[in-house]
Amino acid sequence: MTKELSSFPLFDTHCHADFEAFGQGFVLEHSIDGYLQEAKQAHVGKLLIPSIGQSNWRKIDEIAQAHPNVYYALGFHPYFLDQADDNQFSELRQLLSLRSNQCVAIGECGLDFFVDVDREKQERFFVQQIELAKEFELPLIIHERKSYNRLIELLKQQRFTLGGVIHGFSGSEQQALAWIKLGFYIGVGGTITYPRAQKTRTTIAKLPLEYLVLETDAPDMPTYGNQGGVNHSKHLVTISNALFLIRKESKQSIAAQVWKNSHLAFGIRE
Repeated sequence: MTKELSSFPLFDTHCHADFEAFGQGFVLEHSIDGYLQEAKQAHVGKLLIPSIGQSNWRKIDEIAQAHPNVYYALGFHPYFLDQADDNQFSELRQLLSLRSNQCVAIGECGLDFFVDVDREKQERFFVQQIELAKEFELPLIIHERKSYNRLIELLKQQRFTLGGVIHGFSGSEQQALAWIKLGFYIGVGGTITYPRAQKTRTTIAKLPLEYLVLETDAPDMPTYGNQGGVNHSKHLVTISNALFLIRKESKQSIAAQVWKNSHLAFGIRE
């Protein structure tokens, strides 16, 4: 951690702190407290945990209830749709109806055409989640792999205007600007810490600062130098430092704007 970051609060807008990678069997009362303490020591003052499906909806709700600096999203991750069925939407709607103020988005949802999960099912589940987002007036946290054109098409067809975050962005400047035009923020993760990721680094350097948020995707997407290890929200410092290096604005301006963006994206009060 660098000395310059000591006065800059950080918001990890996408981490899976509930995953078992962080503890043997992951006993909530112990593991999450330790995780959050390590994050706090690295100046990560707030974090958001997206769900992957019915298997962890209630778990992340419990975590948020015990920790006021933790926010969460409820939805179906396309990667895990083999474990999901349409009947589970009734439970999801019920949980959204009873949600606390810390439930701030629908997701992680989207399309992943890289994995062997039926595309028709992916699209059906995504459209239903768009409908829920509209019904409950919540933004979307979107997972996209090899599916950019279809996602844009479906969002336009559904006339979705509530925005959200494009998670783990690594596309072109043109694609990023198209997302921004639809009201989405761009999730900047560990990719920009890799010297070889020149395309993504150049794109992130050019985008409007007002539409960038930081994320780790812990325990996945480790930063440069930690390949093969378990990622953690505490490594958001490394991503923030990489952003400082590739942007022209001052560190203070970047940190303040990204902190503000992270709250605006999800309608959270600073």
